[in-house]
Amino acid sequence: MKANSCLVLLACLPLAACTLNSPMPAEPAPLPPPPQVVEVVTPPPPPPDEVGPLLSYHQSLRRMSQGELVKELSGLGLQQRSPRVALQMGMALMLTRGSGDLARAQALLDSVATSADVEAAPFRALAQLLSANCAEMRRLYDHTDRLTAQQKESQRRIDQLNDMLEGLKAIERTLPARPASGSQVTK
Repeated sequence: MKANSCLVLLACLPLAACTLNSPMPAEPAPLPPPPQVVEVVTPPPPPPDEVGPLLSYHQSLRRMSQGELVKELSGLGLQQRSPRVALQMGMALMLTRGSGDLARAQALLDSVATSADVEAAPFRALAQLLSANCAEMRRLYDHTDRLTAQQKESQRRIDQLNDMLEGLKAIERTLPARPASGSQVTK
């Protein structure tokens, strides 16, 4: 039995030598921080779309005749003033062809675009766009009017010059015929 225990002891000695020579681990690795609880915040529902229905309204205005537009304007004039109604009136006035309607439309649209009223906030960008469109249309109409006036003035001058030319032709026809110039010498 002594021999068996000696054999077991001899078999364990190399294993003991390995554990004695093995390096000791440094401090244990730090544990990762515990996962933080992320609170999932659901975004608030988007505000109701205020501009979409106005764009549809504008499309319906474009399909109306001048008489229907005037009726629509009179109906809008009876409603309580609000940024939405001012925008609708501006859109209708942009499409009528009365004198000064574009200026009135631009004034209404500018009032919405520059309003500090909370109720006007969703309409400001659309009002600015439509106001800029009004300004451009007014500029183009003014340019067209100037070109039309220039064309009328040019046509008047052309007619005046044609009349002068016809007068000169009439005078020329009444002049006596010229003697033929020739090499004949009279004696």
